[in-house]
This record gives sequence, C-alpha cells and structure tokens, in this order.
Amino acid sequence: MNLQLKTLPFENARAEVSCFDNGTEVKEYHVMIHVDDATLTFSEQLDAIIKTYNALLDGELKGARSVFKRYFLSDAANQADEIIVNDVTDCAKSIIQQAPLDGTKVALWVYLMTNVQTRLGKSGLYEVSHGDFRHLWNGSAHNMAANSEYQMRLLFNEYSMQLLEEECTLKDNCIRTWIFVNDVDLNYGGVVRARNQFFFTQGLTVNTHFIASTGIGGRQADPNVLSQMDNYAIAGIQQEQIHYLYAPTHLNRTSDYGVSFERGTYIDYADRRQVYISGTASINNKGEIMYPKDIRKQTQRMWENVETLLAEADCSYEDVGYMIVYLRDLADYQVVRQLFEERFPGYPYVIVHAPVCRSGWLVEMECMAVRKIQNPSLKAF
Repeated sequence: MNLQLKTLPFENARAEVSCFDNGTEVKEYHVMIHVDDATLTFSEQLDAIIKTYNALLDGELKGARSVFKRYFLSDAANQADEIIVNDVTDCAKSIIQQAPLDGTKVALWVYLMTNVQTRLGKSGLYEVSHGDFRHLWNGSAHNMAANSEYQMRLLFNEYSMQLLEEECTLKDNCIRTWIFVNDVDLNYGGVVRARNQFFFTQGLTVNTHFIASTGIGGRQADPNVLSQMDNYAIAGIQQEQIHYLYAPTHLNRTSDYGVSFERGTYIDYADRRQVYISGTASINNKGEIMYPKDIRKQTQRMWENVETLLAEADCSYEDVGYMIVYLRDLADYQVVRQLFEERFPGYPYVIVHAPVCRSGWLVEMECMAVRKIQNPSLKAF
C-alpha cells in the first residue's frame, strides 16, 4: 500500500484513517468518522463524532490541522444548527443532507495536514498555506435567489469575486467544486445552464478546460436553498502543474451531453501528485448508461471507470485516501456495502443517500488519490 490505513475504535464511534507520508513536512490525512450506535439521539451521535475527532487530534493525528470538513446528515432542517453551535473548528465546513445509509444520523469526512498554517482569508475563503502555495477552501456557499439557475449563477459570481480578492481566477486556480442540488431531478437543469453560461464568460470551454466536480442531490437546512457549493482553489499554482483526465476508452467528454466538468484533474508538485476524481457513474465512452437497473454491475463498471481515470494519472486504488459513494435507492445499500467491504477493506469511505443527476444512474462515487513523485523542476507542496 502507498497509504497507511487504520480503523480506530472510540466510544460509540469509529474512525477510518488514511495517511500519506512521503518523508516531507506535510503529511496528509483523510478521516471518515462513523457512529456505531444508530439508536442514539442526534445530539448523542454528534457528541460521539466530535469527541472522536478531538481524541484523534490529541493522539493519532497530533499536530495535524483540519483543512476541510463535511458533515453528512439525515435531516438537515433539524440538525444543521446543532453542528454550527458545537463545531467551532477553524476550517472550511460543509454541511449537507445526504443521509448515511448505515442507519445513523450523521457521519463526518475530514481532510487534515501537518505543518501548514490556516486562517480565514480576507475574501471569506479558508486559506491553508505552506511554502509557495495557498490552498483556498470554501464550504456550504448558498443564497436565496428565485430558482436553481439564478442561485447557481450568483454562487459562481460570488466565488469568482472571492478568487479575485485572492489574486486568483476561476479558470486558472479553481481545481475542484462540489454542487449539491435540492431535488436533483427537478433542479439540475437550471444548475447546468447557469454553469455552462458562466464558464463560457470565464473562458472555460471544451477547447480550454473545465473543472473537476461532483454534481449530486443534497439538501441544505433551508428548503429554499436549491443549489449549494463547496470549492477548492490553489493560489500560486502554475498551469504546467495542472493536468486533466479523460479515460477515452471508457468515458466521453461531459460536453457531449451538455454539461461542463472534467472527469478528473491531477496536480503535480516536486514531491507529490494529487488526483481529484469527479463524481463517476456507470457510463461508457458514448455517454450511455451501462447496465440499467442492475446495481451490482453498475457498481463494478463505476469502479472500472474510476480505475481507468486513476491509471491515466499513473495511480491506482492503492493511492486513494477517501471515497464517497452516492446511492439513489436506499434499498441498494446492503448490496453496495458488501461489494465495497470486500474490495476496499479499511479504506475511509461513506455510503450516503444522494440521487445522481440522471435517474438511470443508481450509484456514483468520487475520490482523491495522492502518491509520491520526484519532479525537481516544480516547487514542493
């Protein structure tokens, strides 16, 4: 294994941890914290999650700083406010209703690093700095415009203004977005139109590049929020460090069916390669859904597609630090859980309820990978 994997037990919870350590100052951790007792109240489950997180920082992950957090909730309208009150961590936080399908009310993904400095930047983006780079994270951005299209347009406009304050642009510096759509079957079309139009104004086209992204069902606490966005950009990155993944034997360009995101992106530094795989489903290189209505075969084809994208970046599943798995139908959970347990024992992952943007896609996953490289022509992470 290129990553160290551990599963650590705590009171009423457990933590799945991956660690990337290439011998430099900056170690990277992904942690997935799950509640073990689904009969606990939400407050008790959240308390177990936060105590587990704090115990990790005092022990196994001592010296690491949180870069980004995402809470997965079963009922955001009744739960989100409690997280805002009880989690005062100084990092970008995403809170979204995507119910953990193990029957619990809350799960947590945390991305952490050692020997970095963190602060809230002047733009409102959270800055994680080390060496020549400033990593800019944001979570739970939303507004109350009239419909999903207007909301998405305002989100991208506001984000672009934040990037300008950091002397960055959407085209040159944004690496990854997550877009959560309340009632994705109804509102995804508006999100797509807004993103396509805004990207065009920013010089993001099929002839230049798009941005790695997951566009998926997810609800905010307020039902009037139809589009919510998390994002990640890098200040100081050079264009020769950024590469895009296509896997043409298995996948088509997203623009073929009218949307605008990259299948994956990888970033090279002097000491490591980071790979961001977008939400990926059971699809072929003609844009067709593979194995309609068969959750088992769709899962296997999804794995194959992700594996092909990773291979294009000279990586494999052994380099993957976390996985988020999205299911449309709650009844498919036991099958998919068994498949993942057999293939990826010990990996940090979570399976949540979140319909994919096409109703025929039963399952989708995203992940991030990292591996050691040596490229003295580039700056270290």
